[in-house]
Order: sequence, then C-alpha cells, then structure tokens
Amino acid sequence: MIESVVQDWLANFRQTALARDLEGHMAMISPQVTVFGVPGFDTLGYEDWYKQCAHEFPQGLIVALDYSRIAVRTANQSQILFKALETTATADGGQISQAVEMLLQRDEDSWRLKQLRILPADEARHDGLV
Repeated sequence: MIESVVQDWLANFRQTALARDLEGHMAMISPQVTVFGVPGFDTLGYEDWYKQCAHEFPQGLIVALDYSRIAVRTANQSQILFKALETTATADGGQISQAVEMLLQRDEDSWRLKQLRILPADEARHDGLV
C-alpha cells in the first residue's frame, strides 16, 4: 500500500514535469514545502520551486526524470518518508544524479511533497543510493 502510494506519486510527479504541466506539477507540492541541501541556499520554498519550473518547463530543459533505489523509511496515515536516487537528463545532454529524501504529506484530497532534502554524499553512500 505505502510503496504503491510512493510509486504512483513519483510517476505523476515525473509525468507532470516531462509534460511541462506547471499547474499540475505544482499541485503535487505543498505550499509549505521546504527544500534543504541546495548548494548556496539555506532553504528553498514553494515560490522558489514555482519560479524554477516556470523558467524550465517552457524551454523544455528537462528531457528525462527518473527515480530508482526507492526505500521507504517510515510511514503513518498522513506522512510517508522515503529516500531515492533522482536522475535528471537535460536538453543540453547533461545528466544529474542525486540522492534525495522526500516527505509526502496527505492533505484532504491527495498526497503532496512537504519536504525535500538533497542528501550529502556520505549519507547517500551509507544508504546505498550512489
């Protein structure tokens, strides 16, 4: 059950990004989202994410987005915490792989991303994500 929630959420998250569906993509993210681990920033929030997607989507900068090595860490009726290896391919031929920890939170009508943490290399290695 929990694994299928994560798999379905990631599939929809990926699909909205690749379809350049800004509104659909942002609907999967909590307005109170916090992003940790981005170099040069303490934290980022919903508006930062929205601006980045509004810039990238029309230009088709992301051509592939995949999640592997998914491992649920803890879950209850309203939250699921999991780690995964996120791989993004860009239109210029680049590829970025990074280990992430995501916290999904159940709102009244769906699951939304509440927190994203880009994992430091040593923690990612320890968790077998890289």
